[in-house]
Amino acid sequence: MNRTILNTVLAVGFLALALAIGVARRSPPSGYEPSIYTATPTLTWLGVGLALAIAIGLTIGTRGPYQVGAMALGGLTVTTVVSIPVIRNYHFQGMGDALTHLGWVRDFTQGTMTPHELFYPGLHSIATTVHIAGGISMERAVIMSVILLFVPFVVFVPLIARAITGTAGAAGFAAIVSWMVLPVNNVATHMGPHTNSNALFLVPVALFALVAYLGRRGGLERLPFGISPFTFLLIFVGAGILLVHPQQMVNVVVVFAALAGVQMLASLRSANHPISTHPRMHTPAALLGVLFVLWAAANERFRRAFSGLVYGLFVQDIGTGSEVGQRGGSLTEIGGSLVELFVLMFLVAAIIGTIAALFVLSNWLGRTQLDSDARAYITYLALATVPLFAMFIVYFFGTPTMAFRQVGFIYVLLTILGGIALAHLFGWLSGFLTTPGSNALAAIFVSACLVLTLMTLFASPTIYQPTQHVTEQQQFGYDTALETRADERLFAGFGYGISRYGDAYHGTEAGTEINYDGGAGGQVLVEEFEAGNYSGAYHGTDYYFTVSAYDETRELEVYQELHHSREALESIEQDPGVNRLVSNNEFRMYEVEGE
Repeated sequence: MNRTILNTVLAVGFLALALAIGVARRSPPSGYEPSIYTATPTLTWLGVGLALAIAIGLTIGTRGPYQVGAMALGGLTVTTVVSIPVIRNYHFQGMGDALTHLGWVRDFTQGTMTPHELFYPGLHSIATTVHIAGGISMERAVIMSVILLFVPFVVFVPLIARAITGTAGAAGFAAIVSWMVLPVNNVATHMGPHTNSNALFLVPVALFALVAYLGRRGGLERLPFGISPFTFLLIFVGAGILLVHPQQMVNVVVVFAALAGVQMLASLRSANHPISTHPRMHTPAALLGVLFVLWAAANERFRRAFSGLVYGLFVQDIGTGSEVGQRGGSLTEIGGSLVELFVLMFLVAAIIGTIAALFVLSNWLGRTQLDSDARAYITYLALATVPLFAMFIVYFFGTPTMAFRQVGFIYVLLTILGGIALAHLFGWLSGFLTTPGSNALAAIFVSACLVLTLMTLFASPTIYQPTQHVTEQQQFGYDTALETRADERLFAGFGYGISRYGDAYHGTEAGTEINYDGGAGGQVLVEEFEAGNYSGAYHGTDYYFTVSAYDETRELEVYQELHHSREALESIEQDPGVNRLVSNNEFRMYEVEGE
């Protein structure tokens, strides 16, 4: 293919992406959107699809500047998808933890808390800076900070693959696998203001620094204990991850320690083993471990989380098994199944993980064309997953959410291994199918994977989770409810409590002593509410009943009235013991007299 055609095709890709962004920007939400996918204009998705198709074709089929341009196009396209809430001018994105993180930004801004008082102030410090320096709202600053933390993922994954193998093919496939954003599973890792997930996207920076450290020249050694400028680079990057979320920094320490163990075993086996010639990892691992201990030792939040893990290990039925059984039964009742959900959320991850595992096995059996250094790096990454998987097992029986967060970190490593593995797989197939045939098959395969992963990147009814879109009217309704609260009356929501909105309104630290729900869960009791016993629907006390457009979508449409019915919600208007106090298109609050 001549340069003119390649230039034209690449230009069409960037123009298609620009058109997609322009159309999305001119289509702001008019209210709460149950699905960010169906609410975003079709023309935007067509532009994104065309841009990705061109990026995939040129990344696989070309080399040199055209491949680099195609990789940039693909990375920019996926970043655009991640940025859809910002581009379409969402007021805010994210329930639960996201609102608490917004509350910490409010604490920083109003001086209730300083960054060093928070265990992981990274996201919040960036958002506060963007808010103050950019003159934009705190809500928008937070979701923009998510994008800033995401970009290193699509930049550094292909750089790592290139540094390990020295081949453009591996870098290209690694870039494509990074576009799948496999660390996000929508069980415990999410695309939004969620610091544990946000920290995952910085891990490739640490791994790239690791590869640079292992491949450095011995002449750069200037200090005792094998310390060099690259050691300080590792510490600096590790500290950055610590400030975004400490769990992922612990995982980085585990990876470094695992590599130190592999080096020790290799040295015992043979002084001439390629791994034996690499700079030792024990010093960086120890320094990062000490840094974490010093940071965490005096932090109450860390002690509570650790105590919860230990408690979970010894309490019956707290593990994942019982939760899976309950959710599987609920899915069946609304016409879904765990198999369907697995296909949507984990099939691509399972396929890439399997291909990566088979590639590692082939590498150990000497069936690849990699040089000794590249084989050593593959061994490092593969064996690093062993202690990480052991930690997954501990979390699985202790705190299930942490287990799926661990899966997210493991898939950062598998993204790199999977990209290198795909390059070798389709390179091997070219011997049977010819290079154009193999490239075509590769493009079809990764395109299918990208469609499946990007359609589940955000929560949506497709995976039985409504989009966590917070509208301005919705937040204004909750703010008004909190402002007009009288006599310490408790709040109870329609399947979702008000306490997180309390964090966002007062500030997470500033509102620590405020009791929103009396410790009773903050949600109306299903049986009493459905029976029309509104006065007894929150343990017989006087309470404020809150319901948002998000609540109605989740309970009545996505869950198909599995727990709450439309009839019970509408009938509350006729109850003589109920008065509507706050109302707009996205939120309502009622004053309910208790029994």
